[in-house]
Amino acid sequence: MRRLASVDTEQRAEPRADADAERREHSRLWHITLSVAGAESPLKEVRRALEQLAYDHPFLLNSRYANDHAEIRYWEEARDLHDAAAVALRLWGEHRASAQLPPWEIVGLEVIGRETYQQRVAEGYGPPSATSIGVHPF
Repeated sequence: MRRLASVDTEQRAEPRADADAERREHSRLWHITLSVAGAESPLKEVRRALEQLAYDHPFLLNSRYANDHAEIRYWEEARDLHDAAAVALRLWGEHRASAQLPPWEIVGLEVIGRETYQQRVAEGYGPPSATSIGVHPF
């Protein structure tokens, strides 16, 4: 008799603690740069919305904004680049209502591993050193 793997009693799921430990062991840190753009919005509203996004998403490093576009940088923990990109692509839409973000669309996405990020910074190609953590105008 053929058994389905999902209901095979001999193949039980790992205990939760082991599964969490394995996830952490296989996950990596990814530096995300998300660019969004659209119709002009008042600068005060854009800033307030990005500050709320930073509050809702505590791993947000910094945001730069203008009245018609913004760039958001943060770290994401994920198993691989595909998972990190998928989470990043949902960030704007999932927080649009709660943070009252402008109805802009995602126009750019960069996902790089921690090693690549550190190499860029060491070579002087990383994010501008004058940009501190927080929400800033371009």
